[in-house]
Amino acid sequence: MAIGIKTYRPTVSGSTHMVSAGHYLATASGYRILEQGGNATDAGVAAGITLNVVLPQWTNFGGVAPIIIHDAQKKETVSISGLGRWPKAANIDDYLAKFGGDLPPGIPRTVTPAGADAWMTALKLYGTMTFEQVVTPAMELAEHGFPVPSTLASALAKTGDDLTHETSGQTNWPSTAEIFFPGGRSLKTGETLVQTDLARSFMRLIEIERENASQGREAALQAARDFFYKGDIAQEMVKFNQENGGLLTMEDLADFHVGVDAPAHGTYKGIDVYTCGPWCQGPVSIQALQILEGMDLKGMGHNSADYIHSLLEALNLAFSDRDGYYGDPDFVDVPMEGLLSKSFAEERRAQIDPRKAFGQMPEAGDPWRHQGMQSPNGKPARPEPVGGGLPADTSYTAVVDRWGNAFSATPSDTIAYNPIVKGLGFIISGRGSQSWLDHNHPSSLQPGKRPRLTPNPALAMKDGKVMMPFGTPGGDVQPQSMVQLFLNVAEFGMEVQQAIEAPRVSTWNFPNSFWPHAYNPGLVGVEGRIAPDVVADLRKRGHNVEVWDDFTPRMGCLCAIHVDPERGSRNGGADPRRDGYAMGR
Repeated sequence: MAIGIKTYRPTVSGSTHMVSAGHYLATASGYRILEQGGNATDAGVAAGITLNVVLPQWTNFGGVAPIIIHDAQKKETVSISGLGRWPKAANIDDYLAKFGGDLPPGIPRTVTPAGADAWMTALKLYGTMTFEQVVTPAMELAEHGFPVPSTLASALAKTGDDLTHETSGQTNWPSTAEIFFPGGRSLKTGETLVQTDLARSFMRLIEIERENASQGREAALQAARDFFYKGDIAQEMVKFNQENGGLLTMEDLADFHVGVDAPAHGTYKGIDVYTCGPWCQGPVSIQALQILEGMDLKGMGHNSADYIHSLLEALNLAFSDRDGYYGDPDFVDVPMEGLLSKSFAEERRAQIDPRKAFGQMPEAGDPWRHQGMQSPNGKPARPEPVGGGLPADTSYTAVVDRWGNAFSATPSDTIAYNPIVKGLGFIISGRGSQSWLDHNHPSSLQPGKRPRLTPNPALAMKDGKVMMPFGTPGGDVQPQSMVQLFLNVAEFGMEVQQAIEAPRVSTWNFPNSFWPHAYNPGLVGVEGRIAPDVVADLRKRGHNVEVWDDFTPRMGCLCAIHVDPERGSRNGGADPRRDGYAMGR
C-alpha cells in the first residue's frame, strides 16, 4: 500500500455499480435499488432517505439535503440546493429584542424543510423510478424498526436530558421523547427503534403519488411533493410550529422550492472539482485545493510537519474568505469568479509563511480585484474570540452506476435541532442555527434568506468522466477532511479506503458555523496517529495543537467512490470513524 498506512477494511471494488453511505443500512438500501435496475439518482435518494430514518441523531427527512448529480447521457453536472429559508416574518431586530442577543435552540431556529423537496426534485429530474420504489426500503425500516447501533444509543444518552427533562412541570419536546425515549429513558444499543409516524408520512406521500400515476411518473412525483409543501402535511407542520411559538406559514412552504443550479467549479492539476455554491461552505474545498496546487506537497511528504502546516494555512485562508463573503447569493453579492480564480489562489498562497502559523484567522482577501471590480462593501470585519463547542452533525452518501452517472449528497439536521412534529415523525429544519444576528455579516438572518450551510457534497471529474464523488459529516471539519481525502488519492496515489483511513488534522481558527459561532484562535486538532515529533514541530510554528483520539468521529465519516480511469472499476471506501460502509458489484 502507498505511504505505508495500515487499513482496517478493504477497498470494496466492482465493475458494475457502487454505493457508499454513512450507515450500512442506507448503503444496503441504495444497493437494493441499483440491483433493481435503478440509476445513481434513484439509489442515492433511497440511501439518503434511509439515512433520515436510521441516523435521526444526524439527519432528518424534514431537514436539509444538498446534492450534486452528474448525468452522463446529458453530459451535465448540477447542484440541488436542499436548504430551507427563514420564514418571511423573521428578522434580526425582533430576535435581538425577544431573545436578548441569543438564538435559542428549537422552534426559534426553524427554516423551511428542504430535504423532501431535494430528494423528490432529484428523482423527478434525474431518476427513473417512482417515489414509492425508492422510499420503500426506508419506510420498511421506519415501520418495522431496526436495532439501535452504539453510535445512536450514545447520542441519545447525551441529548436525552435536554430533550426530556421537565420545565415548569412539562416535558420538553414530548413528541420527540415518546419515540426516542420511551418510558423516559433513552434507547439502548440493540433495542429496536420503530418510527410509526414517519412510516405513515411516507405512505401518505405514496398514496398521493399512486392517485396521480395516470398522469405519468414526473407529474405523480410533483403531486406528492406538493402534498408535502401545500397540502395536508404542510398544514400539520404549520399548525405544530405556530402552536409552539414559531413563525412558519403556509405561504412560506408554498413559495419554497429548491434550486437546480450550476455547481461551483475549480481545478486541481487537471482534475475538475465541483461543489455546491456559496449558500454552503462547499467552495472552501476548491479554494484550499487551488492554493495548495502550487506547492510541492509530495516533496514535503505525507503528513509531515511541512505538509500539515501548508494544509492548515491554506484552509485558514479559505475559511477567512468564507467568513467574509459566503452567503445566500439571492441576498448577497458573492464574488465567486474572484474567489475561485487561479490568480486569487496564487495571491493567497503567497501569504503563507512556511515556518510560522497565522495564529489567528487571517484577514479575508480581496477577490473583487480578481474579477475586475472594487469591493462594494469594504473590508470584512475581524472576529473576536467567542467560547462554545464544536458541533458536528450530518451524514453522506455517494453512488456511481453502470452508466457512469454519479450522485453525491450530504443530508443533515438532527432531532436535537427541533421537536418532532406530532403525528408526522420528522422535524422541521432547525438550520437557522447557522445564521448570524449581525446585520453586516453576509450570513445574517433575513426574511426568506438561507443560512450558510455546512453540509457540502463534492464531485471530482477527469476528462469529462466521473472520477470520485466524496463527502462527509462533521460541521466545519467537512471541507478539511474532504481536501485531505482528495489529496491522498490525487496527489499521493492512495487507494480510496486507505485515503479515508489515513490520520487527519483540522483547524478551528475561524468563527464556527453553528450558533454561538465559537472562535478559538490558532486551535488545531490532530488524530493520535500523527507522529509526536510532527506535533512538536507544529507547536513550534505557533499552532495550538490538541491531540485527539485515533479514528475520532470528530474528523467526520468520509465516504467516496473512486472510478479507475483505465479499467473503469468502481472502488468504494467508507469511514470506520462512524457507521459508514460501501457495497457494490
